[in-house]
Amino acid sequence: MRKVWVVGGAAVGLGLSFVMLLVVGVYLVAGNLAGGLGGGTVGLAKGAVPAAYKTLVQRWGNLCSALNPALLAAQLYQESGWDPTVVSPADARGIAQFIPGTWATHGIDGNGDGRRDIWDPNDAIPSAASYDCELAKYVKDVPGDTSDNMLAAYNAGAYRVIRAGGVPSISETRNYVKTIRTLAKSFAAPVTRVDPSRQAAAAISYAQHKLGTPYLWGGTGTADQGGRFDCSGLTQAAYRNVGVTLPRVANDQYNAGPHPSRSELLPGDLVFFSDDLTDSRAIRHVGIYVGGGYMIDAPRTGAVIRFDPIDTPDYFGATRVTEDGAKALPTSV
Repeated sequence: MRKVWVVGGAAVGLGLSFVMLLVVGVYLVAGNLAGGLGGGTVGLAKGAVPAAYKTLVQRWGNLCSALNPALLAAQLYQESGWDPTVVSPADARGIAQFIPGTWATHGIDGNGDGRRDIWDPNDAIPSAASYDCELAKYVKDVPGDTSDNMLAAYNAGAYRVIRAGGVPSISETRNYVKTIRTLAKSFAAPVTRVDPSRQAAAAISYAQHKLGTPYLWGGTGTADQGGRFDCSGLTQAAYRNVGVTLPRVANDQYNAGPHPSRSELLPGDLVFFSDDLTDSRAIRHVGIYVGGGYMIDAPRTGAVIRFDPIDTPDYFGATRVTEDGAKALPTSV
């Protein structure tokens, strides 16, 4: 069980005034500092890619100019949730979800062991990158963004992209391009300050009104549960209250937006905790940051929703939730 410090009744009693002063103060500063993503080599956000695959994704994600490690990571996450054993109803296999027929043509021996194994991430991840870059070559002369056209070709085929003169007007294809582009922001290490969330203050206000509510494992705040929550049930409800639909569990919520550093945290960011600081899939706890080094969270059985410090040895990182980021998450990972 994670060791925590408890902020006593006085802090809870201060309630709204304490939190809102933090929110207002931090956002006044952030308004002058926030900016868009900059250029430069795309790195991977801390822990976003499981450690077993990070080197592969970083290396092969730079195979061609149309691809980058965050785009490759977003595709792999969307396809398999990093599960190298998964099989889809369409018989797509492994971490990169290759159909056997496509694998026969485009699978490569990524690790040089003399075998092309669809189940081996050391072959499948390089093959996914190689296939992307092959598609990028096919569509390199098509008007528009080459990476968008590459992703569209991955979904609909290069011929349709060439014939359409860009991303074709197919809703599934357009949604796929938008989804991967959005998810990539969650896997990329930010190079400038991440824009503040507009819904943050209202999400905090919702969570604050739940202070003192007893914890319930699996709780999502329903009437039959007595309005009780577990950690991710609370964060899900807080953001649902402002129109953002998050996944149910903490490790899935981590990919709902970009990842500010500890020094760039703003009220409303989700903060995550794990016993394995190299793998976002191992995250086991989440809270809502309120400023001053504290979060509101539902910590454990026997405790109540309360303020807790975030600077503990198991602090993993943070996510600045965006509506598009939440929508881009796969329905099952």
